[in-house]
Amino acid sequence: MIIGTRGSDLALAQAKTVEGLLDSRGFPTTRKIIKTSGDTFTDRPLHEVEGVGAFVRELDDRMLSGEIDIAVHSMKDLPTERPAELSIAAVIERDSPHDLLLTNDGSTLDELPEGAIVGTTSMRRRAQFLRYRPDLDVQDLRGNINTRLKKLESGMYDAIILAEAGLQRMGWDIECHRLDGDNFCPSANQGTIAVVTLAGGEAELLCSQIDHTESRIATEVERLVIRDVEGGCIVPVGSFAEFVDNGNKIHIRAEILSLDGKRDIRLDEIIPVDNYREHAEKLGKKLVAMGGKELVKEAVSQLSPKNN
Repeated sequence: MIIGTRGSDLALAQAKTVEGLLDSRGFPTTRKIIKTSGDTFTDRPLHEVEGVGAFVRELDDRMLSGEIDIAVHSMKDLPTERPAELSIAAVIERDSPHDLLLTNDGSTLDELPEGAIVGTTSMRRRAQFLRYRPDLDVQDLRGNINTRLKKLESGMYDAIILAEAGLQRMGWDIECHRLDGDNFCPSANQGTIAVVTLAGGEAELLCSQIDHTESRIATEVERLVIRDVEGGCIVPVGSFAEFVDNGNKIHIRAEILSLDGKRDIRLDEIIPVDNYREHAEKLGKKLVAMGGKELVKEAVSQLSPKNN
């Protein structure tokens, strides 16, 4: 089986995790590195990269053409709408879903001076930071994890925001501060690796053996809750689900923010695991009724190239 992956250190670490899980079950693989449009256009914010799935499209195309059998993705990069011929064959057991703040001098978020420059490529993180600290100067930060750390060390930024799962997968022990999930609700599926194959084929059957049921359910709930507000992964939307009550219930937090962080719509609910899809879909409709779709449309309009 040929595994397709992006070529960044983090993407390769994720591919290695999947390779190890498959190899331990007697399924050897080889690796093929694919460059994506998200990797190519590093001179602009992600919302200015044409189309959806900037880190995904090329891998999908290579799989549909038969060039690769398996694709490994950060699950949060997968668009909600997927080609019918493809299947998420496995969701790997989730790493930390939380965001981290890294600073050169060890300052916490509350300790950063007024006007401090904070780097992130995420509109969600930008809006959440501006909500919590509107005095900060939040600027775009592109590049792989190594590049971002170098930009911090060089003094281009006073602080940067990274996903904790990335540092875990790289095996790095760096001084940082975890951001609390109440004020900084993670993106849907953050911290999760998705394994994609052709639907109905041998690769799907093999990869299903490394699927983690709780992680699959949680990530599905996160997507269902925000599905109806639409907008894709570029707008300020957070969605996080975790099992509680000894695995019998699911705690869901979801929020939509304006780009400047001054307005938000939030859900904080607990649903039973039984019929979780139905309950998650009802919460999604509630989010729309609260005005979530209008807030998303506003953000999409403001991010449109013709308005920039």
